[in-house]
Amino acid sequence: MYEIWLAMNIVFELGLMYLPVVISVAALLIILFGIAIVRGRPAWCGAVKPAIGVGLIALIGAFLLTPGMTKSSFENMGYWVDWANLFAISAGFGAVAAALTLPLAATLRRQR
Repeated sequence: MYEIWLAMNIVFELGLMYLPVVISVAALLIILFGIAIVRGRPAWCGAVKPAIGVGLIALIGAFLLTPGMTKSSFENMGYWVDWANLFAISAGFGAVAAALTLPLAATLRRQR
């Protein structure tokens, strides 16, 4: 249980450290959704599949690249919490990629 609490504290502190990036990505997301809505007739349903595809690609890429970027390796991950953290980090990158792709794909696939 201590490891989970420690991981949550680390994520919170990283969020504070990278707060300008988090705010910038949130602002970009709001702008992209605003553009999609203002341009008119976005195809939200048609944009879900491309967004999920991009999110899965980002998830897999982050899953494979994150250990090397942190000067670690898959061999060093011997505990389930390590794997859970790696998956959570990768899922976060995938979710952000999917969220940023959704309004772009909806704008490109506008309904006629």
